[in-house]
Amino acid sequence: MQEGPVPADLNALKQDLTRRMDGALETLRKDHSGLRTGRASPALLEPVRVEAYGTVTPLTQVGTIAVPEARMITVQVWDRSLVNAVVAAIRDSGLGLNPGADGQIVRVPIPQLTAERRAELAKAASRYAENARIAVRGVRRDGMEQIKALEKKSEISKDEAEDWSTDVQKLTDSFVKRIDEVSAEKEREIRQV
Repeated sequence: MQEGPVPADLNALKQDLTRRMDGALETLRKDHSGLRTGRASPALLEPVRVEAYGTVTPLTQVGTIAVPEARMITVQVWDRSLVNAVVAAIRDSGLGLNPGADGQIVRVPIPQLTAERRAELAKAASRYAENARIAVRGVRRDGMEQIKALEKKSEISKDEAEDWSTDVQKLTDSFVKRIDEVSAEKEREIRQV
């Protein structure tokens, strides 16, 4: 449950829940952007984390990602001592990529997608969508708990609590539908040959 005072009106509650559900949808879009569809994209390597200086760090904080050609991504690693860690992080990321080091530059060729790899990527897209649905349902649960707390403190009536709960459920349903649409579109893109 969130910190601070509980919103005493429906609009404030809905704004807060909408903002948090939007966050889950944005996270899904960002996760989906990292799933490759056969074309090189810097977003593909954004979720990769590198063991650097005793801590796990986003790849974007240890090097510059570029796309010099359609089927190649390069990472200009700023610290030569991290090149092997970057290569290992990309290889172990589950993206099915096989990077190679060339001095301080890590070259990541993007292979053609096989039918099997497309199926794996579609499953990953589904997993990301399910995580987004879980996050949205968690936000709904928090909203319902806030409504119950307001009702218990007699700040809203039982009828108002039921109406608010219905509105929160409608909001949740609309976000789940949007998540399903985004996921279906990504799966179509992945399966397209």
